[in-house]
Amino acid sequence: METVGFIGLGNMGMGMAGNIQKADYPMVVFDIRASAMQSFISNGARVAASPADVARMSDVVFTSLPGPKEVEQVATGTNGVLEGIKPGGIYVDLSTSRPTLIRQIAPLFLQKGAHILDAPVSGGKSGAASRNLAVMVGGERAIYERIKPLLDAFGDKVFYAGAIGAGSVCKLVHNMIGHGIRQAIAEGLTLGVKAGVEAEALWECVRRGAVGRMSGLHEGIPRMVFRGEFDPPSFALGLARKDIGLATELAREYNVSMPVATLAEQIAIQGMERGWGHRDSNVTFLLQEEAAGVQVRAPHVDADKAAQFISTHPEIP
Repeated sequence: METVGFIGLGNMGMGMAGNIQKADYPMVVFDIRASAMQSFISNGARVAASPADVARMSDVVFTSLPGPKEVEQVATGTNGVLEGIKPGGIYVDLSTSRPTLIRQIAPLFLQKGAHILDAPVSGGKSGAASRNLAVMVGGERAIYERIKPLLDAFGDKVFYAGAIGAGSVCKLVHNMIGHGIRQAIAEGLTLGVKAGVEAEALWECVRRGAVGRMSGLHEGIPRMVFRGEFDPPSFALGLARKDIGLATELAREYNVSMPVATLAEQIAIQGMERGWGHRDSNVTFLLQEEAAGVQVRAPHVDADKAAQFISTHPEIP
């Protein structure tokens, strides 16, 4: 069984690494916070002194990091993964990062006889802990097939997206669409309430129609927006702003016009300027309410009932 190295035991990394360890893979861990490693050490994991040491001690190395800056530093910087990785070793970045970056650093790993995959995930902190994650993998297909049982240890929806960088492109497109839909919902509900329709009726319309057949919306909107409660975050605005920025950056790189995504990015920036980066990304709903001069509140809509509705309708993705 492969020895697995894991670097970055934050909100997402903690859950994913935990599920790898539960699957009985020998592990080596590294995080800048000693406290984050303690539970893994208690369960038999070895501790490395640097990302390079993780790579020296492991057959497969995962990183789960905040963004492109950290990915580049940990992967190719001083005492980085590249420095320590062995010929035949496999490096997998699980971060939501820049597709161009993973494509730039891939040849450096290949020159050392190592392999590289990008495999960003979707499902949030709770999904990482419960193994309810989509894992979008880019890179050499044969390497993907080789380590798929390991990916299955922390993701229940693992799929191959294409060549290196394809996983990151898929993740940015997924999140960009999500942010665009969230903004459209804000606009539609504020319009409906201002036009005299109760929020509950509007939401029932959305929920029962084709647009509403997305389970995340049935929980996040009732739990946060309808109650005006955006703390603690499920997905922080600061992270959402980073992801949508990466998506619009990718669009500029490929000369693709995305006016809704660009607008969503500008709205996210406005929220950041209000100091809301630590709050849930749904908090930008407040900007739309402010502009419309109306609040959308429906405190009696039950998020748990919405979740139950989803569980009894398997046709809903």
